[in-house]
Amino acid sequence: MSDFSAWIGRETHAADRLDEGLANRWLATFDRDRPPARIMPQGIHFALCTPQVPTAALGRDGHPARDDSADSFLPPFPMPRRMWASSTMQFLAPIAIGAAIERRSKVASVSEKEGGSGRLAFVDVEHVTKANGTVAVIETQTLVYREAAAPDAPLTPPEPGSARFDKSAWEAHSALTPSPVLLFRFSALTFNSHRIHYDAPYARGEERYRGLVVHGPLTASLLLGLTARELGENRLRSFAFRGLSPAIAGDLLHLVMRQGEEGFELGAFAADGRQVMAASAAI
Repeated sequence: MSDFSAWIGRETHAADRLDEGLANRWLATFDRDRPPARIMPQGIHFALCTPQVPTAALGRDGHPARDDSADSFLPPFPMPRRMWASSTMQFLAPIAIGAAIERRSKVASVSEKEGGSGRLAFVDVEHVTKANGTVAVIETQTLVYREAAAPDAPLTPPEPGSARFDKSAWEAHSALTPSPVLLFRFSALTFNSHRIHYDAPYARGEERYRGLVVHGPLTASLLLGLTARELGENRLRSFAFRGLSPAIAGDLLHLVMRQGEEGFELGAFAADGRQVMAASAAI
């Protein structure tokens, strides 16, 4: 395996402003009402300080291309398939409409291993987001890089089976069917040009997904919306999610929450009970 330890500690900085337009577009995307006192719901940070890489500098998959130069923030792993696997975040202060935003992003760790599906690479990136000079969100994001899919690999996930998700063990529940329009809007909000979210022929033919893939942070944002509905806005001090299986646009998605021993347990499930995401939260 290659040595990418030189990337550990690399940093990048960005600045932004949570203006009225971005706030309104975020609220419209999630069918949310305008908040009182101009304090935006938790999760708005996903749409702030997004990577503004020139189109010419994008790779085939739509993500920023990586190389071995000093300007490449992420390592140039040879594995082409990228996934946002998980995140842990702390909410330390609210973010208001009009706030000046700063973000420092640092590569915290890099590792590689051989898995059952081939070679894997992991990068942990720590993001510290400030609003008007106050630290608002600290998030550690784990990215996973995988080898290219074989042209004849089975499409994933499989078609829904005959089983049905049982919500009886959960205290709160909502269901929706993420549409291609919702995925498009979220991609626009987060300036995410990964083709698995909007280019169905690419998603199927190149990465062997059954359809357009729902963004991990989009599913996480929907779960954050469930916590806001049940607990009130801006109540969380921490939230963590881990992707377990792809959610596909056009498939029914169940969002659930219940009280756990040390906070709240949340999940997202396909119609047949296949778990898409596991999450936890504390107030």
